[in-house]
Amino acid sequence: MELSSIKDAFDRVSKKQKLSSSKTQEVIDQVGREIEQTLEKLQSSQDAASGVDQKTFLTELKSKINEIGPINQLEGSQKELNVGLSKYTKLLEKSFISDISKAYRNVEFDIHTVNQIVATHFYRQGLSDLGDCFINEAHEPEGAALKSSFLEMYRILEAVKSRNLEPALAWVAANRAQLLQNGSNLELKLHRLQFVEILQKRGRNDALKYAREHLPPFASGHMDDIQKLMACLLWVGRLDCSPYAEILSPSHWEKLAEELTRQFCSLLGQSYESPLSIAMAAGVQGLPTLLKLANVMAAKQQEWQAMKQLPVPLDLGREFQFHSIFVCPVSRDQATEENPPMLMPCSHVLCKQSIVKLSKSSTRTFKCPYCPLEATVAQCRQLYF
Repeated sequence: MELSSIKDAFDRVSKKQKLSSSKTQEVIDQVGREIEQTLEKLQSSQDAASGVDQKTFLTELKSKINEIGPINQLEGSQKELNVGLSKYTKLLEKSFISDISKAYRNVEFDIHTVNQIVATHFYRQGLSDLGDCFINEAHEPEGAALKSSFLEMYRILEAVKSRNLEPALAWVAANRAQLLQNGSNLELKLHRLQFVEILQKRGRNDALKYAREHLPPFASGHMDDIQKLMACLLWVGRLDCSPYAEILSPSHWEKLAEELTRQFCSLLGQSYESPLSIAMAAGVQGLPTLLKLANVMAAKQQEWQAMKQLPVPLDLGREFQFHSIFVCPVSRDQATEENPPMLMPCSHVLCKQSIVKLSKSSTRTFKCPYCPLEATVAQCRQLYF
């Protein structure tokens, strides 16, 4: 069942819960008002010493509460809510399979590599104690190889969060050659933010002094950025209402932290995202399809564990595509090791099985489905992505 159906069911239960809560509060307020009025009458009778029997007021109160019937009113609304909750719970149990082991495939993993990925994930999150504990229990001393590097990255990022750019500037200066080779202008971004911070906190003179000391190396390729910073000097103390107010946006700091992480990981030969986080996120997206497939195959008494390729598409989104994917324009099948892409003499590309079907023979010529040229199977060459 699609998530939209579950959301609709949740909205209906939520609406009933709000109605029940409103009805309950209404009944409580009604009973409360009757009690308050009776207390006022009792207090008045005592002050006036009229000799009126106070039991009369209590009897009237009991009679009015019986007329209100709070229990009957609350039971009705509560019963509707309980029915809705019961249906919603059954829908969740039907839609979400708690036993996800059905989607498990017995795939051979390199335990050493997996352990390193887990340990590295802890270190890049700044959880050094947890990473040390893991590699000790897993007997993977090599997993701590990147510990010091990721601890440095974590320390720099924590400083950036507190608007302290000195550690980041020191790291960039130490790795300037490699960053320039990567085409990164991270150093200029750091100096730009530092300039704005100095202008805001210490004034025009200190900001101008900082600009003269650090910005000249970037003048040839980033003059527009430097001119904008110089114009900010005219708006000191009121930069937030100037034409350059956008330079104060917190998004610059967020993008800086992202760029810093990306470049740091690049210099370490690591991916920007944690491989463990990517694997978990991809698994969460693909799990519903795999569970459904496992249930269908089990109902047909078929074994899907031995399949080399899933019989259904598993769409994970472009963020999980890390290599080129070729889909045959004729059969619409994705290329595999057994059915690789083949380059024809006319430069069109089809999968091997499509070419074999078109040729009907290894020596017979066949016409390309996209142009007038003809070819044989022997003339086609396998492509490697």
